[in-house]
Amino acid sequence: MKLCVVIQARMGSTRLPGKVLLPLAGKPVLERMIERVRASNVLFELVVATTKDPDDDSIVTLCRKIDVRYYRGHATDLIERHQGAAALVEADALVKIPSDCPLIDPRVIDRVLGFWMKYEGYYDYVSNLHPPSYPDGNDVEVLGMDTLAIANAEATRLFEREHLTPYIWERPERFRIGNVMWERELNYSLRYRWTLDYREDYQFMSAVYEHLLQERGPLFSLDDILEHLQRYPDLAKINQRFAGVNWYRHHLQELHTIHHDETRQEPML
Repeated sequence: MKLCVVIQARMGSTRLPGKVLLPLAGKPVLERMIERVRASNVLFELVVATTKDPDDDSIVTLCRKIDVRYYRGHATDLIERHQGAAALVEADALVKIPSDCPLIDPRVIDRVLGFWMKYEGYYDYVSNLHPPSYPDGNDVEVLGMDTLAIANAEATRLFEREHLTPYIWERPERFRIGNVMWERELNYSLRYRWTLDYREDYQFMSAVYEHLLQERGPLFSLDDILEHLQRYPDLAKINQRFAGVNWYRHHLQELHTIHHDETRQEPML
């Protein structure tokens, strides 16, 4: 089975414009993230899915510089964009990892993809976030191209197309859905925030990289981060007020498989 990891990236973030190319320990955020994704032990093709917006020319420039395939598609239709990216390499299955996770642990990627391959043909969709348990920012989702084709043909609501997989989540009677929980049997999804949406997130990530890059190298692990936060608890306070804030909060009346206790409302900015 040929896997295609798609990292969705664009410059047009409303809360933190240009976040994917902000400098992070001497390299752009996107390059740091690709560095970590490429460290996975699983064999896959990697494609950055960006848009046709001229502002995203800079993402294409980076992809060419670091020798990563890219696909340019619709700005808000993530189903179309991911389908086009996976088609570039004639993939059998798509792995969705958002570009705002530059602290993602390659071992987490290995675990989710290992689960998918172990049960090849049994599941239509596997993730580690439905329900979540890992610290936010370690998101990995896998689905077969036939499943994606169904979503593309049938999903009509804006949030379904913008977020790619809710159409599948919401139909457990139709799709075979698997979830990989954190092996520690903990749930830190609302406790820690390692995803990039706000200025405070960027400040937190910069501080983590500043400390751990020298101590552990660029591929420091989830456990390394947790250990570091135990030693320096004030670091986690930098973006603590946004912990648990995610896109679900806008669609709790529409989503039947997401619970209120899996998200938090955005604090007053």
